[in-house]
Amino acid sequence: MADYRTLRDPNAEYTMRDLSGETMGLTAERSGTRNVEITDVQTTIVDGNYPWILVRVYTDTGLVGTGESYWGGGDAEIIDRMAPFLIGENPLDIDRLYEHLIQKMSGEGSISGKVVSGISGIEIALHDVAGKILNVPAYQLLGGKYRDAVRIYCDCHAGDESEPESNAREAERVVEELGYDALKFDLDVPSGHEKDRANRHLRGSEIQHKVDIVEAVTDVVGDRADVAFDCHWSFSAGSAKRLATAVSDYDVWWLEDPVPPENHDVQREVTQAAPTTPITVGENVYRKHGHRRLFEEQAVDIIAPDLPRVGGMRETRKIADLADTYYVPVAMHNVSSPIGTIASAQVAAAIPNSLAVEFHSYQLGWWEDLIEEDDLIREGRLEIPEQPGLGVTLDLDAVEKHMAEGETLFDEA
Repeated sequence: MADYRTLRDPNAEYTMRDLSGETMGLTAERSGTRNVEITDVQTTIVDGNYPWILVRVYTDTGLVGTGESYWGGGDAEIIDRMAPFLIGENPLDIDRLYEHLIQKMSGEGSISGKVVSGISGIEIALHDVAGKILNVPAYQLLGGKYRDAVRIYCDCHAGDESEPESNAREAERVVEELGYDALKFDLDVPSGHEKDRANRHLRGSEIQHKVDIVEAVTDVVGDRADVAFDCHWSFSAGSAKRLATAVSDYDVWWLEDPVPPENHDVQREVTQAAPTTPITVGENVYRKHGHRRLFEEQAVDIIAPDLPRVGGMRETRKIADLADTYYVPVAMHNVSSPIGTIASAQVAAAIPNSLAVEFHSYQLGWWEDLIEEDDLIREGRLEIPEQPGLGVTLDLDAVEKHMAEGETLFDEA
C-alpha cells in the first residue's frame, strides 16, 4: 500500500481532531485566510425585556463572531465551562465543533436544556465569524436563500390582556401604525371565572372568555393580518381539544402550545382532534431528535423551534428539512435581541418552508440600538443583509449601557 504521506505537501501541518478533542489522522493546513484559530469565547448579559445572553468568539485574525444564547440564568457559566474546548480550533468547522461540544458536555445534560442553549449561542457566533472569514452572508453557509426578506410576526401585549376589546385595540394599532400583517396574542390570561388554574381544566365560561378574545381580534383585523394565539402549555388535553373546537369558526392562524410539552402522545391526540385549527409547538423541544416524533406521528401542524435554544442555526436548518419531509411549515419562536433575531432570519431565508419569525420587543424602544444598523424590521419584514456573517454589527456602547447588573463588557483586547 502506498504511503499517503508521500503525496502531501511536506511543509504542511496536520491538526485534525476527533469529537473528543484527541488528535486523529492527518489533514493539510488550510490555505490563505482559512487558516484560523479560536483564541477566546466571552459572554455578557443585556437587560432587555428578557436577559439576553450575548456570546462572542474571538480569533487570531482579529475577526470576531457574535451569537446569542436563549435568555435566562446559567448559560453564561456553561459557555465559560465550554470555552477551553474551543481554544485553538478552527471556527470554520461548525458542525464538528457543535458535535464536539455535545460530546464533551454529555455528562452535564447536552440532550436538552441550558447546555444546548449555551452551545446554540456559540454555534451562532461561529456562523458569524465563518461568514466573515469566507466573506459571505450566513445564509450562504446554509445553502443559499429562497427569499430576500423574511416575514415577521409581532407578539402583541395589550394594556389589559384579559379584556377582549383591549386586545382588539392593540391589534388595530399594530396593523395600522406599525405595519405588521402577522400577529400573536396570549390566551392563557385570567378570565375571572377560574376555580383552580393548577388543574389545567377550562370551564365553559373560561373557554367562552378565550373565544371572545379570538373573536374580537380576528374581527378587527379581518383579512389585513394573520393572527395566532399562544396558550403557553397551560391546559389539559380535554380542555385543549374543546378550546380548539370552540375557536374553529374563526380565522386562527394557529393555536400555540395548548398542552404541556413532555407527552408526545397527548400532543398528537390534541392536534389530530383539531383538524380545522392548526396546532403549533416546538419552543420547548430540543434538537432534531426531540422533534422527530412530532413529525413522524403527525402531532403538529406548524413547528416553532427557538433557534438560540434548540441547537443553533444548522440544527434549526436540519429541523426545517425534517419538517419539510412532512410538508410542515416553520414559524420560528423568537424572544431575542437583534442578534438572535437576525440569526433566525438568516435561517428562515435559507429554508423553503419558512412561514414567519417572531418579534417580541416591539414595545422596547431601544431594541435596535444594540446594533449599528438601522431599520432592521420595516413594515413587518426583515430584509436579509448581504454583509458577511450575520450582517449586523454589535454596538458595544449600547450593550454597555443596557448590561444587566453585575455584568462586564466584553474584553476586546
